[in-house]
Amino acid sequence: MPKEMLPIIDKPIIQFIVEALINVGIENLVFVTGRHKKAIENHFDHNVELEEHLKKVGKEKLLKEVVYIANMINPIYVRQKEQLGLGHAVLMAEPAVSKEPFIVALGDIIIDNEEEELKKMLKLFKKFGNSVVALMEVPWEEVSNYGIAKIRELDEETYIIEDLVEKPSPEDAPSNLAIVGRYAFTPTIFEKLKITKPGKGGEIQLTDAMKMLLEEEAIYAYKVKNAVYDTGTPLGYLKTVITFALRREDINGELKEFIENLLASSPHS
Repeated sequence: MPKEMLPIIDKPIIQFIVEALINVGIENLVFVTGRHKKAIENHFDHNVELEEHLKKVGKEKLLKEVVYIANMINPIYVRQKEQLGLGHAVLMAEPAVSKEPFIVALGDIIIDNEEEELKKMLKLFKKFGNSVVALMEVPWEEVSNYGIAKIRELDEETYIIEDLVEKPSPEDAPSNLAIVGRYAFTPTIFEKLKITKPGKGGEIQLTDAMKMLLEEEAIYAYKVKNAVYDTGTPLGYLKTVITFALRREDINGELKEFIENLLASSPHS
């Protein structure tokens, strides 16, 4: 099961991201997948047998949802045959993207009110015509988990990237502003990715290509104001599921009661 297809209650992570992109006017979606990610392709396709079954048993609400997902997008799927890092995955999309500007959205990150954040990104991209990254503040003790940006403030909401450091120690980090996993790129990034040398573990890092891009083009940034959920770790995934479940009026009452009882009866509470 690809982690992008793990459910947040009853909707896979990838669908939250796809819906946000569609809602801000993105029409063409390119999925970079691998041999273990067939479930993503199946999710955004028609399942004739399932649709017929739901129709037959009168589950109209479920049928409507299944058909909605299938009709949501006209996707393009590109295979990353080797796991050679995020930079390599982005480079695999070049034949589909060509010389157009594009957004990169990592499949394990969910952002509250993401449409609002994507609109800011697109507004900045249109204003400057240069690449834009979304940033978030993280605790200093966690900077070694992220790509960290050194920034210069242009105004209250806009920054220019001066440098990028991939997973620095807290002592070496230029700030505690981490790249969120949402980028808007000019196609020049592909040229830089092609000459980016593999780093640790033989992976081509997107951050390294962006550093080279900085030598040629400015990269702008803004801070995400809404909550960011990283589902890429077991704890992050559980926190996301519980947070979203507690917002659901149809289940939050019983869930709160269950959690309270569980904590009260736990010998370690």
